[in-house]
Amino acid sequence: MINLYENADHKVIYGDVFDALDSYVPDGSVDLIFADPPYNIGKNFGHIEDKWPCIEAYVGWCKKWISLCIQKLTPRGSIYLMTSTQAMPYIDTHIRSLIHVMSRIVWHYDSSGVQAKKKFGSLYEPILFCVMDKKNYTFNYDDIAIEAKTGAKRKLIDYRKAVPSEYSAIKNPGNVWYFPRVRYRMHEYEDHPTQKPESLLNRIILASSNPGDVVMDPFAGTFTTCAVAAYLGRRSIGIDLNADYVDIGLRRVLGYSSVNGRPLEPVSKNTQRVNGNGIKNYYSEELIV
Repeated sequence: MINLYENADHKVIYGDVFDALDSYVPDGSVDLIFADPPYNIGKNFGHIEDKWPCIEAYVGWCKKWISLCIQKLTPRGSIYLMTSTQAMPYIDTHIRSLIHVMSRIVWHYDSSGVQAKKKFGSLYEPILFCVMDKKNYTFNYDDIAIEAKTGAKRKLIDYRKAVPSEYSAIKNPGNVWYFPRVRYRMHEYEDHPTQKPESLLNRIILASSNPGDVVMDPFAGTFTTCAVAAYLGRRSIGIDLNADYVDIGLRRVLGYSSVNGRPLEPVSKNTQRVNGNGIKNYYSEELIV
């Protein structure tokens, strides 16, 4: 079963990714894809167990939806692809025969809890940035440039230039990105085990799309991709197989307050925190004993 909810600029699709792409996304119609599929590491997504019988089965499934997604890209389109550190070498080897890999990005974050004790725990996730045509694609350097904290900040002079001058105050972010993971108390938090931060999607969408472009997320989850796309003046398509996550998309992207008589509300968060003397109200700092 596939259900389509839409307005003039955004589509929220409830259904299997293959059926949804075949039914509602024409070939050559999408400018930017951000794909963050299940990683095959045992996360609980409610409707499925994020675990395939073997790595070969998982990679085989990925190859099918990757090929279908690439068909949906415009001739100048781009795709950012995530998966686990374990699976990425297989995906990288496969996708380079279909599309041009421009960058291999490391999204680095802090540890949120107990790390592995018999190996080095993971503090990053890999992202492939790929384009259909490496000579003609969107990359908005000025929209994502960051402060240069070395020579420019110290007002150093670059004497290698014909006319010596100060180092540039801005630079390309490079391919190692630090963005904190989404935490429970953050405003953007939704009930999802692998939610990606708005800051991460903000950089990707600014870099590789323009206002009015179509941005698609085939595994939308919390529909952060679509919400950020809408905020930045892009159009969007989000697909998910979990009805609870589709409800999030209806609220965040289409602005629904209810569906079929059910209210759609953000997660109700605990507003208390613990300190050495008891529990304080998170907002008022009033001690609760």
